[in-house]
Amino acid sequence: MVERLTIDHVGHRGDGVVHAGSSPIYVPYALGGEIVEADDVPGHPDRKHLLRVERESPERIAPFCLHFGTCGGCAIQHWQPDAYRAWKRQLVVDALAHANIQCEVGDLIDAHGSGRRRVVFHARRSQNGVLRTGFAAAGQHEIIAIDRCPILDPALHGAINAANDLAEALEPANKPLDIQITAADNGLDVDVRGSGPLTTALLTEISKLAAKHNLARLTRHGELVIMRAPPVIQIGRAQVTLPPGSFMQPTVAGEETLARLAFERCKGAKHIADLFCGIGPFALRLAEKFRVTAFDSDEPAVTALRNAIKATQGLKPIKAETRDLFRRPLMPQELRDYDCVVFDPPRQGAEAQCRQLAASKIAHVVAVSCNAATFARDARILIDGGFKLDSVTPVDQFRHTPHVELVARFRR
Repeated sequence: MVERLTIDHVGHRGDGVVHAGSSPIYVPYALGGEIVEADDVPGHPDRKHLLRVERESPERIAPFCLHFGTCGGCAIQHWQPDAYRAWKRQLVVDALAHANIQCEVGDLIDAHGSGRRRVVFHARRSQNGVLRTGFAAAGQHEIIAIDRCPILDPALHGAINAANDLAEALEPANKPLDIQITAADNGLDVDVRGSGPLTTALLTEISKLAAKHNLARLTRHGELVIMRAPPVIQIGRAQVTLPPGSFMQPTVAGEETLARLAFERCKGAKHIADLFCGIGPFALRLAEKFRVTAFDSDEPAVTALRNAIKATQGLKPIKAETRDLFRRPLMPQELRDYDCVVFDPPRQGAEAQCRQLAASKIAHVVAVSCNAATFARDARILIDGGFKLDSVTPVDQFRHTPHVELVARFRR
């Protein structure tokens, strides 16, 4: 049913919010103050599909990508930059307020830089035989074929063509083929998931595609298929060889910004525990000045970090250990070895570890987070344990989305 609706504000997911009845209604791509026509979304009574903007907000601008509104990658390209930045900072303020935390929230730092250096394409052949390679449609399983993506780092130039050619060779049918491509410093690192067995003839064809598209490495479900060169990235003064399909910060500027903010907030420390360290974006930079022990549950990431440590000159003492900090957080007696803790957990946060930090004698914690809600929950634990939250700096690494990252320091 088509309805005429007045948008109250932009919500935390980037959708326009309508206050109607007992529960809100969400209209993607609408802005506060707009009057719109919207239709029902089958199976989602709280969501509407935007048909037409009858009265536009003065803050509305033209999106810069032709795929915006159909591709599900970006939620916001249609909002004036200053208003968008204020909204994104407010997401952090609101998350803290929800946890009854009052502290200074700094200005939003833009860390998009030259764009995303990691991307996942999906490919599927439709019932009529047409192969589509691109991104999932917003809120749907349909794949939107794309020929360009303006938010990607120039280092991923050619990635879409490589994904298309690989999809043609691997013939996805009943389920999507996922093609993760990372821009390493020496070529593209590709991990394919969802393909069937690779025959000898298919391996020969893929080898030709690897040369054609300058693929440093191709893996399938993390297992090596082709290695033309170990894919490496620079972290501080170290070179790190990437594990297959490994996590890394999505933009170079984002990694450098988060690491710089964390480094600055470690002033005065001597021995730092870097928790959820991954391949070492913080540890390797911190070790230029501080003694560091790094922990993560991802064995390939820890191995990559260890290898980088061995090959890098001029670092303070640094070691890396494999440990599941969700199941086995560092306990208060173990934390006595350190005078500062840095942590950067996945989106689910670091609740178990924060409870042990709160019970310890550690007096200096630097927190990095990609989820304001779980950060606020964990911050509440630390504050209740005697810490004071100095300030929070929001960082916009995922521009055009509702995702915001932050760096904060706790003292007691």
